Amino acid sequence: MYKITEMYDLEHTQAKDYLKQFEYPWEALKGIKAFIQELGPTLGDDYQEVSEQVWVHKTAKVFPSAYLGAPCIIGPNTEVRHCAFIRGSALVGADCVVGNSVELKNVILFDHVQTPHYNYVGDSILGYYSHMGAGSITSNVKSDKTLVVVHDHAGESDEDRETGLKKFGAMLGDHVEVGCNSVLNPGTVIGRNSSVYPLSNVRGVVPADSIVKSGSFHIEKKL
Repeated sequence: MYKITEMYDLEHTQAKDYLKQFEYPWEALKGIKAFIQELGPTLGDDYQEVSEQVWVHKTAKVFPSAYLGAPCIIGPNTEVRHCAFIRGSALVGADCVVGNSVELKNVILFDHVQTPHYNYVGDSILGYYSHMGAGSITSNVKSDKTLVVVHDHAGESDEDRETGLKKFGAMLGDHVEVGCNSVLNPGTVIGRNSSVYPLSNVRGVVPADSIVKSGSFHIEKKL
């Protein structure tokens, strides 16, 4: 339930060919920086290299107080609003919102992703039309600094999957909604079309088409 092909429609990201190399999405985290550095010079005349290794589409709107760290790519019709802090290694797709006081680091945002208010998104991949509510964050390092493990106790597999990563925030599938002031703990994986209620503390694997209420309690959506 958490393979790349099960979580994402790769037609909605410039990282399509890059992500196709991997089985699980977190395997792509280590190479995001190098991938952006390789992709940037090939983007063509619709993009401007506004500073070294920072490519912004001509239709994107970047507010004056926003910071764009290298390397990064800002896609068509995307808004990067006041005081946004893109630390680098960020591929932001088309029609996205990176809002006020939002921090991005080592991420892939598919098209139509919204991180509009006071979000921290680090070492994460956010799928097509996913949305982070105000104040929701990805926690990307465990408090004891040990390597992140993906805990899957929601499905039939009931297993722990080693990632070998010290920094791993969250993998959000397409059309995932994260409620305000929620925390996605290191190694969180949320399947397509799932919703996280506000003020939730989420960890492990959340199946597709689920609702998460406080304490990582999963119930199936009634579609």
